[in-house]
Amino acid sequence: MVGVVVFTQGPSVVTVHVTGFKKFHGVAENPTEKIVGNLKSFVEKKGLPKNLVLGSCTVLETAGQGALGTLYKVLESAIAERENGSSAQGQIHFGVNSGATRFALENQAVNEATFRCPDELGWKPQRVPIVPSDGAISRTRETTLPVNELTKSLRKTGYDVMPSDDAGRFVCNYVYYHSLRFAEQHGIKSLFVHVPLFLTIDEEVQMHFVASLLEALAVLN
Repeated sequence: MVGVVVFTQGPSVVTVHVTGFKKFHGVAENPTEKIVGNLKSFVEKKGLPKNLVLGSCTVLETAGQGALGTLYKVLESAIAERENGSSAQGQIHFGVNSGATRFALENQAVNEATFRCPDELGWKPQRVPIVPSDGAISRTRETTLPVNELTKSLRKTGYDVMPSDDAGRFVCNYVYYHSLRFAEQHGIKSLFVHVPLFLTIDEEVQMHFVASLLEALAVLN
């Protein structure tokens, strides 16, 4: 599963907070845990655009309800920083798709939890609305970031990346739905990105991809 980017426009400087996930059923080593753990040192060496700051890097439990406490702490702390007069705040969530051969930028999340296997805390909902007050499980929430534009920019840089309208119905979609809902309520932007396993695209390429995504987001500000 992957992480989510929440991104705000307005002030000239944007702080982006990043999340990934721990291991889960069938994926003993989640690449997003390593990406998020190494990202600060990587961008310190590589450098980022002057109008972009890397904020917190947090690894979430690979669980639906079990990830929400940590997720909302990250989201709410970003809003508190913005209200205290610091730079605009954003979030990026990264997750792994173990069957993928390329990167995927997710356009939307669906209000449905149908887990193919229990999450890491043993929860296995079937056709359950993620937020019951939002109504039917067919309800979707879309990112307001220009996914197609970002995809084209990253392809020009040489990455095999695609836009996606299906983030699954497992933990990635669950977290993304909550993030998009929060983003809409607080006037920020959110994006979820699925990455392949390191066996498919190696760690160094994936780290450079994440840095390139951050740079592409900086151009939008």
